[in-house]
Amino acid sequence: MSLIPSLTPEQWLLGIAAAMIVGFSKTGLPGIGILVVPLMAAIFGGRQSVGATLPLLIFGDIFAVLWYHHHARWDKLWGLIPWVLLGIAAGTALLWATGEQTGPKDVLDVVIGVLVLLMLALNIARLRWGDKLVPSSRLGVISTGTAAGFSTTVSNAAGPIMSIYLTGSGLPKNQFMGTTAWYFFIFNLTKLPIYAFLSLVLPNKPMVTTGTVAFDLMMLPVIVIGAFVGKWLLPHISQKLFDMLVLILAAVAALKLVIG
Repeated sequence: MSLIPSLTPEQWLLGIAAAMIVGFSKTGLPGIGILVVPLMAAIFGGRQSVGATLPLLIFGDIFAVLWYHHHARWDKLWGLIPWVLLGIAAGTALLWATGEQTGPKDVLDVVIGVLVLLMLALNIARLRWGDKLVPSSRLGVISTGTAAGFSTTVSNAAGPIMSIYLTGSGLPKNQFMGTTAWYFFIFNLTKLPIYAFLSLVLPNKPMVTTGTVAFDLMMLPVIVIGAFVGKWLLPHISQKLFDMLVLILAAVAALKLVIG
């Protein structure tokens, strides 16, 4: 029995595109990372896509940590950590609850689609209002950490939340990249045993399978290529046009998840 997942040519192309984008997003184009979520959901469905995407992100995180680890500002993360863990716990509870549901429509597809649309709305708001969105109160930090933990657990889509929080802290680009790199590396690793546990206790709706693991291993070289191509591509593209294209494509893909 072959471990290689049975995917159509179109799904393989989407998977290669998603892996390339993971590489891009870790080498200076973080905004494009949101597109990975609906692309992977189009291949594996909402639930398995979350588990299939995580190893790709962790591999990309390793590049980011290696390149920017000296620039991390840990003082910007310590206050968030307890609330991120709270959000992860809430996200785990939702994954467990949706895994026990029956029916032809995976509720998690809709949840992921809605979360992606919310993250896109945050991206647009950040471009329009910038630092005005940054949480400065204690309640704001609690809300940010909890929302980031919940969204990263349920859909691997906490990027826009963290971008608003860290951009508003006035960090130079290298410190922004280093702090972000460590944040996602640590909490993505935290999610690995959670997804494995949920796959064991909910075998009818696993988040991780031999097929998704095989897919991830095959996509690792593509992430490496994406990381280096992204670094070369950054100065050669119109950032405004690029961001707009990403928002449109991600919105269309997310709406498809919600509508079905």
